[in-house]
Amino acid sequence: MKKVIFIGYMGSGKSFVTKNFAAKLGFRCLDLDEMIEKKSGMAIDKIFSAKGEIYFRKLEHELFLEVLNIEENLVISTGGGTPCYYNNHELLNGEHVTSIYLRASIDTLVARLKTEKQKRPLVANLKDDEEKEFIAKHLFDRSFYYNQATFKVDVDNKSIETIVTEISELLA
Repeated sequence: MKKVIFIGYMGSGKSFVTKNFAAKLGFRCLDLDEMIEKKSGMAIDKIFSAKGEIYFRKLEHELFLEVLNIEENLVISTGGGTPCYYNNHELLNGEHVTSIYLRASIDTLVARLKTEKQKRPLVANLKDDEEKEFIAKHLFDRSFYYNQATFKVDVDNKSIETIVTEISELLA
């Protein structure tokens, strides 16, 4: 069974691209963050505040393994930190697994996250002037993991349709 996994920083468009790409392929779409919320009965920001990041990352890893073992063609959207913990980056490539890093610039990420800050526990408490520096450092720290992806696709100033077309051409 084929798995196409989307990775990238929060705000890179993983959820939107995953839904559109899955529809184009006729595959089922799974959003790892949505699965975590459903299984825990809590929103991700509530999991972070009530149980902590370590609990969240362990649950994330368990569900990621579960999803990869489903006997079905799937397009999977991960959380921004998924590849960075529990050696999840080692699961991004392999037989029947293709991963795509949706790469966005710092300015694009800052602009996209402005309206969603309260739902994003890692940036929720940052002042606007701190956010850009935080994202830049975080991207640097995570770049090794993100660059393990099979393919990298730049998303700045592109429509979802353009991104999905580019990915389709890469996988053809």
